[in-house]
Amino acid sequence: MVRSTQIARVSDGLPLAQSVDDDQTEKDLSEYKQQAKLIFRRLGPSAEQRCSIESGNYTLHYLMHPPPSDPASVVYLTVAERSYPRKLAFSYLDELSKEFERSYGSQVAARNLRPYAFVAFDTFMQRTKRLYADTRTAQTAASSNLDKLNEDLQDVTRIMTKNMEDLLWRGDSLDQMSSMSSSLRDESLKYRKAARQINIDAMIRKWAPVGAVGILFFFIIYIKFF
Repeated sequence: MVRSTQIARVSDGLPLAQSVDDDQTEKDLSEYKQQAKLIFRRLGPSAEQRCSIESGNYTLHYLMHPPPSDPASVVYLTVAERSYPRKLAFSYLDELSKEFERSYGSQVAARNLRPYAFVAFDTFMQRTKRLYADTRTAQTAASSNLDKLNEDLQDVTRIMTKNMEDLLWRGDSLDQMSSMSSSLRDESLKYRKAARQINIDAMIRKWAPVGAVGILFFFIIYIKFF
């Protein structure tokens, strides 16, 4: 299930709102909340807009909207149990982003904004969190939202996935992750083009002799009878 949520401004990592968690959740997730702050610091203009970062028994899912190049871009991050469906985690974040942008979107880019300026948004987060607490209820409540999400993502497996250890120990930035993802997509496209050309070449080699013999046969028939 969704355990805790944080919202921050992408440009400088300024915390805008977070869920008010009970004492046990605070204790259980203190390490993961620190990891969330690390993620906020690593975001850049070319970072993936949707990403799942696996860490121990939990996964940190984040969504950025508008795109990170926009000065009003906001990142919505939730810590969920690792077994919790990614589709539902991103549907939950998508609902938060729509309501937050509707309520506070015009204020996000303000220079004098104080930390946790929109703490009142916790009311909406808690209400939405309860809807997503049970996966069966969430599937029903968010069915139309999931349809839209699937249209955007085409397939949930396309969401960039990373391991927290890579960020902590290797110092990978989320911009690097985006570059790696783009590079893999480019290489995959090159591979498909190369494979297609190889198939065409193989077909030509296979049928070219047959075609040549056929042309020669018809040429001989033509010479002989015409």
